[in-house]
Amino acid sequence: MDRAIVHMDLDTFFVSCERLTNSKLEGIPLVIGGGDRGVVASCSYEARIFGVRSAMPMKMALRLCPQAKVIKGDMELYSKLSNTVTQVIEEKAPLMEKASIDEHYLDISGIDKFHGSYKWTSELAASVTRETGLPISFALSVNKTVSKIATGEGKPKGNLQISENMVRPFLNPLSIRKIPMVGEATFTLLSRIGIRNIETLSEMPAEVLQQIIGKNGAELWRKANGIDLSPVEPYRERKSLSTDQTFHEDTTDIVFLKSILAGMVEKLAFKLRSEQWLTSTVVVSIKYSNFDTETKQCKVPYTSADHTLVRVVKELFDRLYQRRMTLRKVGIQFGGLVRGTYQINIFEDTQEMMALYQAMDKMKKRFGFDAVARGAGIILKCK
Repeated sequence: MDRAIVHMDLDTFFVSCERLTNSKLEGIPLVIGGGDRGVVASCSYEARIFGVRSAMPMKMALRLCPQAKVIKGDMELYSKLSNTVTQVIEEKAPLMEKASIDEHYLDISGIDKFHGSYKWTSELAASVTRETGLPISFALSVNKTVSKIATGEGKPKGNLQISENMVRPFLNPLSIRKIPMVGEATFTLLSRIGIRNIETLSEMPAEVLQQIIGKNGAELWRKANGIDLSPVEPYRERKSLSTDQTFHEDTTDIVFLKSILAGMVEKLAFKLRSEQWLTSTVVVSIKYSNFDTETKQCKVPYTSADHTLVRVVKELFDRLYQRRMTLRKVGIQFGGLVRGTYQINIFEDTQEMMALYQAMDKMKKRFGFDAVARGAGIILKCK
């Protein structure tokens, strides 16, 4: 049976959320993001006319569009509305995967026996807009890669249907940038050898492509040829991430304990970014040598940045560890998770910090987590 995979994407989601709460923002250039040294999280189509794009430095965005209204952003509002959209889709879709705060995949294979697949999806999109007030685009095709690319090509109002025999004609003329896994570095590398559109990429031998860009070469070749067998994963919302460490010997060494905590935060924060989560609740727990356990927690602005979370964890630990009795275990939990497609808290952090995290995460994914680490964790290797 042919697969029928839908990709649904909330249009300029952060902007649409702000306009729901303030109708005066309709029709004007609007930019969501941090301060002067921050980056653009989202922008309206009115701002895009001037060349403003997501992830652009805020200073550059305001040079291009000085009349734009800048709003810092409200992740709690965005998370709440995202969950409402998910509930509407979940009630009707046979199989749904929530890919990020504003994206969903649906597997509706076989549904055309009862309704036309495109008609059913159009009605679902209309239900989302009717019940939430948020505009949503979609595309229907044979796999996740093609449907995601098609959604982007159809925005803001055109919803596309790409049948199996139309996959290659649809993909061929597009830039390789349109393939989800192609970042700036891969695009630059391939451009240097004359590969700029998907058709040229698809005609390269997979083995050669693998030699050029590494282990992801074969996967990139498959996507360029419209091949993607990855399933739509059933939606299960993660509530928290946690880790703990029990010591071989009970200790009161504050420097050692804080270095342990810093290393634990770094691992958890890397996992947050890898799985595209932001946390809003930090919990620190300690267990004394007599097995008494104490915890403290606090709320934080949504983030997945090590430097923010390390500071909060150390402050909680200082407030928590008052008895100066030896400790046998420490633990950390990040809760109040929401989906986020950005690797750090773009509402607070600078472009330079964002670039640093992206570079570190890339090295960790390629060479292993221990390939690069914060200085605070070095003591772990010496202890």
